[in-house]
Amino acid sequence: MAATSDNVEHGSLRLRGRDIPTVTKKIDHKNLKFYVDNPRIYSLIRTDGHIPDQDEIYKQLLEHEHVRVLKEDIRVNDGLIDALIVRDGDFVVLEGNSRLAAYKFLASKDPMKWSDVLCTVLPADIDEKLVFALLGQYHIKGKKDWAPYEKAGFLYRRHKEHHVELSTVCEELGIGLKEARHLVAVYEFMIEHDDDDRERWSYYDEYLKSGKIRKARDEYAQLDDFIVRQIKTGDIPTAMDLRDKLPTICSGPAKVLKRFVNSTTPFEDAYEAAVDAGGENYALNKLRRFRQWLALTETEDDLLEANKQVTDKMKFELREIEKRVKKLSSLFDRPSAS
Repeated sequence: MAATSDNVEHGSLRLRGRDIPTVTKKIDHKNLKFYVDNPRIYSLIRTDGHIPDQDEIYKQLLEHEHVRVLKEDIRVNDGLIDALIVRDGDFVVLEGNSRLAAYKFLASKDPMKWSDVLCTVLPADIDEKLVFALLGQYHIKGKKDWAPYEKAGFLYRRHKEHHVELSTVCEELGIGLKEARHLVAVYEFMIEHDDDDRERWSYYDEYLKSGKIRKARDEYAQLDDFIVRQIKTGDIPTAMDLRDKLPTICSGPAKVLKRFVNSTTPFEDAYEAAVDAGGENYALNKLRRFRQWLALTETEDDLLEANKQVTDKMKFELREIEKRVKKLSSLFDRPSAS
């Protein structure tokens, strides 16, 4: 990058095999605009289809912890370490909107010190697809500071709206195709079920991730709509509850799942009924895992490879386990108490 006498540096930025000419210089923050279609801003603001104005975006961004951290970082470093990336003409900040919000806040306290912002300016006519390629390089392949909902929204729009093959997007961004498909599927599921609340992302992520739930979805066509209502109303309290308990309900007795889906049995009651039926019995699961470990060929190898001192101790443990197993097994042979 070559510097000029006017403190303007000319250079280039390589995107998708093309060298995009750039100019790096300082610009008054008042002339800079937030990028409404930036995936982070898009996911924060557009929850009801409303297109926000610049002041609304600024106020929303200031509420987030990462912007509070950026304010302090910029102040301590006496400016930006990385320049904002700006589109010429309209001076929209394509990359660095959180830093712009932090900078604007500092300027509101000390206008003389924080009036000018270091920016790398791209051509006014840069293709929108190159803009998204740029954002992907920074946030998915680079810094990776987007939340899953933001990342999924980015992938969805690149694939569905820009008509880029998902495998191509994955290759560009350095992420696995399986991960990308899941992110897009969850994002699309939320769109189809009219839920754009980013705070509920984890629910749907867990819902579409589980194989046990997937089998129940194949059996009950109404399950998706029912679970979405349960999530929105708070009947399933947390995403962890969904992750830990719904698969148990789905893999339990058919009558338990049916009563749950038909709204005759609440979530917690359905879970307890499935547990009582053995779907998630703690003792059963412990025994099953222990038996599976014993059955592994690797277990035999580990036993045989041990030195004599350890072998003697393992023999003792196995004899004690054998005695205990016989005693526990005899419990089931006793007549039930009347």
